Amino acid sequence: MNEYQQYFGETHNMVRETVRKFVEREIKPYVDEWEEQGEFPRDLYRKAGDAGILGIGYPEKYGGSGGDIFMKIASSEELMRCGSAGVVAGLGSLDISIPHVLALGTHEQKTRFVPPVLKGERISALGVTEPDAGSDVARIHTRAVLEGDHYKVNGSKMFITSGARADQLTCAVRTGGEGYKGVSLLVIEADTPGYTVSKKLKKMGWWASDTALIFFDDCRVPRENLLGREGQGFYGIMENFQHERLQLSIMANMTAQMALEESLKYCREREAFGRPLSGFQVTRHKLADMATLVEASREFVYRVAARIGAGETQVKEISMAKNFSCMVSDKVTYDAVQLHGGAGYMRESLVERLYRDNRILSIGGGTQEIMKEIIAKMMLG
Repeated sequence: MNEYQQYFGETHNMVRETVRKFVEREIKPYVDEWEEQGEFPRDLYRKAGDAGILGIGYPEKYGGSGGDIFMKIASSEELMRCGSAGVVAGLGSLDISIPHVLALGTHEQKTRFVPPVLKGERISALGVTEPDAGSDVARIHTRAVLEGDHYKVNGSKMFITSGARADQLTCAVRTGGEGYKGVSLLVIEADTPGYTVSKKLKKMGWWASDTALIFFDDCRVPRENLLGREGQGFYGIMENFQHERLQLSIMANMTAQMALEESLKYCREREAFGRPLSGFQVTRHKLADMATLVEASREFVYRVAARIGAGETQVKEISMAKNFSCMVSDKVTYDAVQLHGGAGYMRESLVERLYRDNRILSIGGGTQEIMKEIIAKMMLG
């Protein structure tokens, strides 16, 4: 990564090497089996916690490993090298659910809900999407009514990553009237009476991550599990979207990078009409286009990440970066399968999995269309 030394220093490279060894030892040998099973062993959370990987980017005060935004990026990139975005998404569900606790929670809440997750002892998930409300967070219907010292929660959440096994759910609920001002955040523990989980949902990609539909039937959640004040939920969710969209951009870039690498290797080895595929100009030009797109996308995302790390608001820019990186990954994974021909359509081919796993990236964390609306509104005022 010498060409990116303006972003990554010696400490970042040490983290990268640690995560790389972890992936080689604990994930790669088993990843195909986990894909077929539709989940990875729960013990992998603990191993990643023991290695300090889950805690990267989180304060040491609450059991984290510390580190800046590029330490998190280095870790994410190496985790993606396992070849299963589902494993990465499952291990990373804490990154979309714990930041809200740290941003809005009291010291007692942080002490109770954060360290066990960073150690890999508990699994944390985010519950926002509902059957009738996805990207439009302000339209959620799950209601929490305060009765004495408990909230009574009724409703459901859909497409929840790590939802089948989560021990705690950072959950968006409606405590007030319609619209974004009525949204709050509660931490709901999975052993709460009235909290039930559907069977694992079958997906096009991300097979190794468990995804669930969760129901709340008169769930009584302690009042002290409210994060911040009533009505702060929408702002808490929006605040973390910058980081969630950054992580999805990194996933898209790494998906495209691996698809490019697999294509280069295949085109050097595979022969057609008596010569390697790389001997055909049309192939070389396709590879050149793929590499150019990957390079441009990665540099764009790194630059936006540097600004976020410096404390700058980058809502418009990260929306642009997410859309661009996903468009690049769409193109590069498509071309990779095409270059592989029939082999690219086979399940034993990495590019087949990359192609499937890629599809969710322009949907999760805010759809491509929502990103365009954000960009347009911020340009037009």
